[in-house]
Amino acid sequence: MQALDTVQIPKEDQDNAFAMLAAILWLGNIDFSVIDNENHVEVVLSEGVTNAANLLGCNVPDLMLALSTRKIRAGNDDIVQKLTLPQAIDTRDALAKSIYAGLFDWLVEQINNSFQTKKCHTGRSINILDIYGFESFQKNSFEQFCINYANERLQQHFNRHLFKLEQEEYIEDGIDWTNVEFVDNTGCLNLFEKKPLGLLSLLDEESTFPKATDLTFANKLKQHLTGSPCFKGERGGAFRICHYAGEVMYDTSGFLEKNRDPLHSDTIQLLLSCSCQLSQLFATNVLHQSQKESNPLGQPSKVDSQKQSIGTKFKGQLFKLMQRLENTTPHFIRCITPNGKQLPGMYQHDLVLEQLRYCGILEVVRISRSGYPTRVRHQQFAERYGFLLSENLASQDPLSVSVRVLQQFNVPPEMYQVGYTKLFFRTGQVAALEDARNCALQGILWIQKNFRGHQARCYYQALKKGVTTLQSFVRGEKSRCEFKVLIKRWRAAVLIQKHVRHRIARTMFDDQQKNIVLLQSVIRGWLVRSNFVVMNKREMSKLDHVKANSDPDKNLPEMKGTNKEHSQAHPSALAELRRRVLKAEAAWREKEEENAILKQQLQHYEMRWSEYEAKMKSMEEIWQKQLTSLQVSLAAAKKSLAADDLASQQGRLDISPLQYSYDSEDTMSAGTHTPEGTPAKPSHASDAGPVRNSNGTQSAVSHLDASDAGFVRNSDGTHGAVSHLVKEFELQRQVFEDDARFLLKVKSGQSGSSINPDEELHKLKARFVTWKKDYKVRLRETKIALHKLGSPEERTRKRWWGNWSTK
Repeated sequence: MQALDTVQIPKEDQDNAFAMLAAILWLGNIDFSVIDNENHVEVVLSEGVTNAANLLGCNVPDLMLALSTRKIRAGNDDIVQKLTLPQAIDTRDALAKSIYAGLFDWLVEQINNSFQTKKCHTGRSINILDIYGFESFQKNSFEQFCINYANERLQQHFNRHLFKLEQEEYIEDGIDWTNVEFVDNTGCLNLFEKKPLGLLSLLDEESTFPKATDLTFANKLKQHLTGSPCFKGERGGAFRICHYAGEVMYDTSGFLEKNRDPLHSDTIQLLLSCSCQLSQLFATNVLHQSQKESNPLGQPSKVDSQKQSIGTKFKGQLFKLMQRLENTTPHFIRCITPNGKQLPGMYQHDLVLEQLRYCGILEVVRISRSGYPTRVRHQQFAERYGFLLSENLASQDPLSVSVRVLQQFNVPPEMYQVGYTKLFFRTGQVAALEDARNCALQGILWIQKNFRGHQARCYYQALKKGVTTLQSFVRGEKSRCEFKVLIKRWRAAVLIQKHVRHRIARTMFDDQQKNIVLLQSVIRGWLVRSNFVVMNKREMSKLDHVKANSDPDKNLPEMKGTNKEHSQAHPSALAELRRRVLKAEAAWREKEEENAILKQQLQHYEMRWSEYEAKMKSMEEIWQKQLTSLQVSLAAAKKSLAADDLASQQGRLDISPLQYSYDSEDTMSAGTHTPEGTPAKPSHASDAGPVRNSNGTQSAVSHLDASDAGFVRNSDGTHGAVSHLVKEFELQRQVFEDDARFLLKVKSGQSGSSINPDEELHKLKARFVTWKKDYKVRLRETKIALHKLGSPEERTRKRWWGNWSTK
C-alpha cells in the first residue's frame, strides 16, 4: 500500500483503499459461537464485526447474517440455511480473500494508469520474473502444490532454451557436436496436465461433487495415477510427487475447499449494498467475471458461486505467462540456498551440490565449456571485420571474406567452426578481432578528426572575415538610419512645439480678449446706466430748480432732502445694477447649455427619423415586389384563359373567328399596354362577341383588365369566378395601400394616432402573406375548373375537325 503515496491517486480513493485493507484485517478477528447440537453458529457481536461493517459501509446485522446463514433457492421460495462452524469460517475467509484480490487488482490498475503505460507503449519491454525454487515444508498443502507446478513448467522452459534449442542449432548448422544429456521433466508435467487423468483434471472433477471429501480425492488419485513413475500414494490422504528437484509429499486436507474457493451470492449482494465505492466495484467485477465464465455468449444469469476452479484459473494464467516468455529472449539467473538454517557465511556443500544437480547447472556449465556461445552470421562478420584485410576482397562472397579474416589473424581452427549460415566461436576468440578493429577505427577517427578540424578552422576564418565585413556595413547603415530618424524626430518635435506654443498663445489671447470684451461691455453698460440715472436726476433737479425759483422759500428744505436721498441712493443703485448684470449673465449661460442639449436631442431625433424612413422605404420595396409577383401571376392566368378561349373558338367552322386580345400588364400597373404582334384591345366590354359551342351552350370571356372586369358563363348559366377574382384583387390592393399610407403618416408624425406603427406593420405584413397564399390557391383552382369545363368540347371539335380534314 506504500505505492499509493508515489502514484497520483485522489485522496478519497486512497482513504477507501486503506479502509478496505483495515476491513480485511478486522474480518480475521470475527469469532463464531455454536448455538445448537448440529454445530450451527452465529457471529459474536464484538469490536471486529462493528469495525469491519463500518469500514465496508454496510450494516452490522447484514454482515452478521451474511457470515452465519446462506440463502438457497427452492423453486420460487428462498430457504435460509444456517452454516456450521467450518462453513462460516470458510465464508469469512472467502470474503476477506475476495476483497484482497479486488484491492490488489485495483491498485495495479491505478499504478498503470498513473504511469500511462498504454499511451507510452512502444512494443518493447523488459520483464523480470522472480521465483525461488521449490517450497517443501512439514505439511505441504494446495498452495505449495500450485507453486511447485509453476516451477516445473518454468524448469521445462529453462531446459528447452539452454539444452534443446542450443543443441538443435548446432546440429541444424552442420557443425561437429556431441549431444549433452540432461534431466527432462516432461513426465512430471504430464502428471499435472494430462487429461482426463491428470492431477488438475481429477481435482476439478472431484470438486464438482457435493459429497466429495479430501479423502475420496486422495483415493481417486491412488486409483488412477499409481502407474505413473512420478506419483506415489501414501496413507492418510497424502501423496508424493517426484519433481525435478526431488520428492515432495502433499497432504490433501483442504484441497477441495481451496480449489472451489466459494464466494456465495449473499456475500456478493452484501458488497453491492455497501456505501463504499470500492466494495461495490469489487462485487461488480466478481459478477462480470462469473457471467463471462458461465455464459461465453454474454447471456446474463444469476451466479451462486464461481464456476471455474482455482486450479484451472492458475493453469490458464501459467500458460499465458509461458506464452509471453516464449516471445522474448530469456536470460536466467539461478539462486542457490547456501544453508538450511538461513545463517550468513555458512555453506552446506551437500545442499549446494544437490541444488546445482537438480537445477541442471552442471549440464549448463558442460555445454558452455564445450559449446560455442559466440555466433555471428557470415554477412555480419564480413561487414564488421572485412575492412581489416590488407587486400581488397569486396567481390568475393561473405564466407570467403570471413575465412580470410580468420586466417590473417591466426585464429586456431579448434577455437571456431564454420557452419552453413554462421560462424561459431568459443569464449574469448573474438576479443583479438575486436581489439584490431578498435585500433583501426581509432586511427580512422584520428585522421577524420584532424581533417574535420582543419576544415572547420578554415570555414571559421572565412566566416569570421565575412561576418566582420558585413557587420561594418550593417553598423554603418544602421547608424545612418538612426541619425536620419533622430533628425526627423528633432524636426517633428520642433514643429510640434511651434504649433503647440502658437495654439497656447492664441488660446490665451482669445481668452483674454473675451474677458476684456466682456468686462468692457459690463462697464460700458454700467456707465450708460449711470449716465442715464444722472441725466434723469439732472432733469429732475432742473424741474425742482424751476419750482424752487418760483417759490424759493417753500422748496428749499425739500431740495436739500432730495439731494441727500440721491446721494445716499447712488451706491445702493450701483450694487443693484451689478447684481442684475451677474444674474443676467448666469441666465444667459443656462440658456446656452439648454440650447446645446436641445440641439443634441434634435440631432438624435433626426437620426432616428432617417432610420425610420430607411425602414419604411425597404418595407415599401418589399410590398412593391410582392404586389408585382401577384400582378405577374394574374397576367399569366389571363394569358392562359385567353389562349384556351382562342383555341376553342378556332375549332368551330360554323362561327366566324373572333379576335381576342389581352393586357400585357396586370391591374396593379400604372397604365396598360399590349405586347408586340397582338391586336389592340377594344375600349369596352361590348366588343367581345358571344361564342356558341356545338352543344348549344354559350360562354363569354371578357378582358381581365382593371378598367372593365368581365365574366365567364358556363353551360349551366352561372357566372364565372374570373371577374370575382379581379374585383377581389382590386379591393384588397386598395385596402393594403390605404393601410400602408396610414402607417407611413403615423410613422412620420403627420397623424396624431397613438398606435404602434411597427407592430401594426408586422400585423399588416402577416395578413398580406396569408391573403396572398389563399388568393394563389383559389386562382389555381379556378384555372383547373375552367380547363375541365372546356376539355369535352375541345375533344369533340378536334375529333370533328380530324374527320373533316381526312375527307
